[in-house]
Amino acid sequence: MTKYRIAIINSSSFGRRFPDQIERLEAIGTVKRITVDGMMHGKELAERLHGYNLIISSVTPFFDEEFFEYKDELLIISRHGIGYNNIDLKAAKKHGTIVSIVPPLVERDAVAENAVANLMAVMRMTVPSSKAAADNRWADRAQFVGNGITGKTVGVIGCGNIGSRVAEILKHGFNTRLLVTDPDLNQEWAGEHGAESVDLETLVSESDIISLNCTLNETSFGILNQKMFDRMKPGVYITNTARGDLIDEEAMCRAIEKGIVKGLAVDVMHEEPASNEHPYFQYENVLVTPHTSAYTIECLRGMGEKCVEDLEKIVAGQMPDCMVEE
Repeated sequence: MTKYRIAIINSSSFGRRFPDQIERLEAIGTVKRITVDGMMHGKELAERLHGYNLIISSVTPFFDEEFFEYKDELLIISRHGIGYNNIDLKAAKKHGTIVSIVPPLVERDAVAENAVANLMAVMRMTVPSSKAAADNRWADRAQFVGNGITGKTVGVIGCGNIGSRVAEILKHGFNTRLLVTDPDLNQEWAGEHGAESVDLETLVSESDIISLNCTLNETSFGILNQKMFDRMKPGVYITNTARGDLIDEEAMCRAIEKGIVKGLAVDVMHEEPASNEHPYFQYENVLVTPHTSAYTIECLRGMGEKCVEDLEKIVAGQMPDCMVEE
């Protein structure tokens, strides 16, 4: 009989509020929470996870080709989320490891709502004005004059599961003009919601607000780079709840300092956890949150249920839903 050992890797949220999910895992085998450096990968990671044949993983660490070459038996990596760019799918398949993700709809509303919430916080200067109130500086309120969303031109880069929901909220909630860039845009959806399909250059040059919601891959890495910032009109606001590497962070800092970007809200960074010495933290018009877009009770419950079900199915000799392959 196979002895199952379960590792919950770098997830600060899985099962924390739902002990029943941990109990279900304990019915399968031994369970251990393991935290490693977010950039750990390869042989070092394989040695750290030696003996664990069922893994529930966060957005880090990196399960690359070298990891799979050195890893002993690993039946499944169940991602506690919808992204899987930290897993080499080809190597996983070669070594007989199943990779599964949370169904996109589970995270759709939570992540989209946070993209808009963070955007509004930046545009209305919510954090610094709240701090002023806490410091009894009510007389300083005239310093906190922000910008509205209503009637603005919004550009959504990546209009799939989450991006389409961000677009719907901003279009119908604030009567905006909606521009979208997505090679796989659902034309029926676009027509229904009055979205204009444009190329990236047009989107960045005409938008007052930009929301990043695309998948991170070789074509989107650093999609907002110096070339794109040079095309933007001064005073644009940007919100990113997708992946940090969609932005060239050095170019972003230059754009902030030049006034091209008037405000930035990011829930994702190139390196996570990000040090508070990161340049973003020196700007009052930048809001950084610690990758919490999926952190609603409803969303975390659904994500956790899916991961537990994945492991239960593997142990029962069944295939989980939402498997991903190269």
